Amino acid sequence: MKDFYFIAIVVIIFIVIFQIARASEYVSILKGEAKSRKQNNKINGFLLISFLILGLIGAWYCNELYYGKTLFPQGSASVEGEKIDLMLYITIAVTGVVFVITQVLLFWFTFKYQEQEGKKAFYFPHNNKLELLWTTVPAIFLTILIVFGLKFWFKVTSDAPKDAVLVEITGHQFAWDMRYPGKDGKLGKKSYKLYNQPSGNTLAVDFEDPESWDDLHTTDMHLPVGKPVKLVINAMDVIHDVGLSHFRMKMDAVPGIPTTLWFTPKYTTEEMKKRTGNPNFVYEISCDQMCGKGHFSMRGVIIVESEEDYNKWLASQKPEYFTLFPDKNPIKEQTTDSSTAKPLAQAAAIN
Repeated sequence: MKDFYFIAIVVIIFIVIFQIARASEYVSILKGEAKSRKQNNKINGFLLISFLILGLIGAWYCNELYYGKTLFPQGSASVEGEKIDLMLYITIAVTGVVFVITQVLLFWFTFKYQEQEGKKAFYFPHNNKLELLWTTVPAIFLTILIVFGLKFWFKVTSDAPKDAVLVEITGHQFAWDMRYPGKDGKLGKKSYKLYNQPSGNTLAVDFEDPESWDDLHTTDMHLPVGKPVKLVINAMDVIHDVGLSHFRMKMDAVPGIPTTLWFTPKYTTEEMKKRTGNPNFVYEISCDQMCGKGHFSMRGVIIVESEEDYNKWLASQKPEYFTLFPDKNPIKEQTTDSSTAKPLAQAAAIN
């Protein structure tokens, strides 16, 4: 209901302004052009000051109304994302101060220096010092922000720590698929020529490569809290973009060109439910690049959990190789003879 009243007030203000403008046209006809121009200047000056005051109040009101619904109050869910938040706050502070000062001066000058009897405009065509000042100062501030941004960017896109958890994420219209390495800690090779060969090999994994035999294929991403995570990002069809807004990270997914990114989760999913007061909270993977008519539905889920729970989840997963080639599985799921199952389990552990 508040939104309705706000919109109604805005509409009424525009109607009043329109009626004042129409009335000023009639006055100009009756009083003559010179008197009409002076009157219009006074009206426009008053309207500009009113617009300035209402605009500043509106900006403050919108901040009070919607700031709590942004991701800022939650804080970054990754260690590296804290610096992203800091850079955003600094950028908003600097540009916000400049915005307020310039807008106040712009509207106030328009009101104060309107046409008046006995006053003549001062012709001020050029000033080298002034131009140097308003060119150099913004350039210095922007350069500092860019340098800090590049420094951080190079950090999260460089080599991840040696103990980082490795996860491959692949985007396709319109979903995300994850692949985890097995006990060898290495992901098997891929080739686009192997797509759906055999049927179900949707990530085009090369199962001639022994390193792929223990790889896990999942649709949800599980991550341990407090450990660095390295993402190897791919796309199967068009350009996508891995958007991790809670972690303050994003990276393009480009067909044929793997990209990488790493970060360290700070809070488990359960902890974030308490921090946000939302029992249904989930970490989301969004596609931040328009990728087709189903772009809006391209959503993935990240589950951040304790390292113990993460290891349990890993142990419960079945390698994709045994799903696509069940005859290769040394542990037959239908085996009921415990005397046979035990040696087979030992053989699987050795492999």
